[in-house]
Amino acid sequence: MIAIIDYGLGNIKNVQRAVKHLGYDVILTDKQSEIEAADIIILPGVGHFKDAMQAIEQRGLKAILKNITDKPIIGICLGMQLLFEWSAEGNVDGLKFLPGNIVPIQTPYPVPHLGWNNLISDHPQLTRDVYFVHSYQAQMSEHVVAYADYGTQVPAIVQYKHYIGIQFHPEKSGAYGLTILNQALKGGFLNDQTLASN
Repeated sequence: MIAIIDYGLGNIKNVQRAVKHLGYDVILTDKQSEIEAADIIILPGVGHFKDAMQAIEQRGLKAILKNITDKPIIGICLGMQLLFEWSAEGNVDGLKFLPGNIVPIQTPYPVPHLGWNNLISDHPQLTRDVYFVHSYQAQMSEHVVAYADYGTQVPAIVQYKHYIGIQFHPEKSGAYGLTILNQALKGGFLNDQTLASN
């Protein structure tokens, strides 16, 4: 069972449909018992970092997520950014699961980073277009699995311990986006240079 965290913000229904399409059982929940019973947890998100952290804390989800150390937690879009230590968007701490901060995209190109952009990665199949919508980004680090070039290097997929972050919208990136989401659900990108098939 996959639990998608419902904290009142984000593209929750679209992510739910994508996960169901891949053949998984999935629930939307903010209940501790259901989150702890799930095999995989997805933290989605669209919107403002500070608002999201306030919603997470008000529902008691921060403490619940911090106690989960033995199963994958996958953050998507804003959900990926929430996994980091701090964000300049609202000058507020994140969940502190991933080392590093969230900062404004510094680029000569228009912001937000909106639309299709190519992934760059040592993984031979992580090199195609996916769909982005964001104005802030994670900092580059050794935990970046794939990034996009937008006048600057924009981390697109990160993996650290049992945490996986996906900055783009896999549910809006066609069949290829679903393949990447499926690989994240199967354990991520560090141990296999070939993406799992659907």
